[in-house]
Amino acid sequence: MANSKKKSSSKNSKSDGMKIEFVSAPSHSITPFLMFNANTEEAAKFYVSIFKKSKIIKASPMQADFILNGQKFFAYNGGPEFQFSWGVSFMISVETQKEVDYYWNALLADGGKEAMCGWLQDKYGMWWQVTPKILLQLISNKDRSKAERATQAMLNMRKIDIAALKAAAG
Repeated sequence: MANSKKKSSSKNSKSDGMKIEFVSAPSHSITPFLMFNANTEEAAKFYVSIFKKSKIIKASPMQADFILNGQKFFAYNGGPEFQFSWGVSFMISVETQKEVDYYWNALLADGGKEAMCGWLQDKYGMWWQVTPKILLQLISNKDRSKAERATQAMLNMRKIDIAALKAAAG
């Protein structure tokens, strides 16, 4: 089994003289590495303010090492050529409409953009899906007509409305 002790490590980039520091994770873990075009420290603080079980481990204007809801992340300012896309998003699984509303409103604050089917883009460009667990249950219902009605209802929503989904499914 791989050694899971944390080791501090740093590397110098010869191309631009910038130093990237990180605390390594156990060799079997996967840590999302987010390349922002700017405002990495600000983004990390924003996300930590929204999610429980979250904290900044280390942050500077160029990079941040942080935990969101128990999941470790590393972020770096890469420059204007780095943009997030729908190709990678973070799905937040929730139980209640109150939770849907909380995450939806918090992540849209100060300049985020709504998209369809429970998707949104926050003010830093990161894509999120605020997904009630009941949505996945309804659209995968063994009764295909209920599943289809729930799917059609979802396709017409921006923020997911649990009551409307249940009503549509019947």
